[in-house]
Amino acid sequence: MNNWIIKDNKLVKEFKFKDFNESLIFINKIGHEAESLNHHPTIINTYNSVVIELWTHSENKVTELDHLLKEKIDQIRSSIIK
Repeated sequence: MNNWIIKDNKLVKEFKFKDFNESLIFINKIGHEAESLNHHPTIINTYNSVVIELWTHSENKVTELDHLLKEKIDQIRSSIIK
């Protein structure tokens, strides 16, 4: 999965990394952004694969805040790939 898709009324994207350590670095960086926005994604990690699901729970839909976090997540991913 290369681009964000809408699935079950959520923004969803899978990210692949070289190993488990790199995926954890990514997750931790997302955690810092999520805390600063007070908006927390669902994160599913299996070894080098990280699946992110974004939606605003209180509204049960994708909102502008989800799109903002999506952009920040893509920037984090870009910063990890050298």
